[in-house]
Amino acid sequence: MNATSAAVAGAVTFVWLGMVLGISFLEAPLKFRAPGVTIPVGLGIGRLVFRALNAVETVLAVVVAAAVALGGAPVRVGVLTAAVAALLVTQLAVVRPRLNRRSDRVLAGEELPRSRSHLWYVALEVLKAGTLIALGACLLTA
Repeated sequence: MNATSAAVAGAVTFVWLGMVLGISFLEAPLKFRAPGVTIPVGLGIGRLVFRALNAVETVLAVVVAAAVALGGAPVRVGVLTAAVAALLVTQLAVVRPRLNRRSDRVLAGEELPRSRSHLWYVALEVLKAGTLIALGACLLTA
């Protein structure tokens, strides 16, 4: 892989990883522990934050994919890039719409049990973080 493409893809991958770790695994659970933050307020904040995160993630995924495609990447880098993109697409196209419908109902005042869709989102987020770590490591040696 050419050095410039590897450097760009690696830097963007680690920025993406940092955003996922900071927002999904730090901000998201902590906001509900803040004094005065109710479930509806936390959901409203979460929707805004994750909408912004997912928009940025989409841009970062496109940049990584372009750098990998243009840089003559090894197969393992291409596979990891495709895997992280597939995880993001699954979150955006399958899980997020379900979570949005559920949060609409909660914000409308319905009392609902915990969501399994939320657990799927978290599981995908863990897989995505692991895949980003693996991709970043591969790009450091590419």
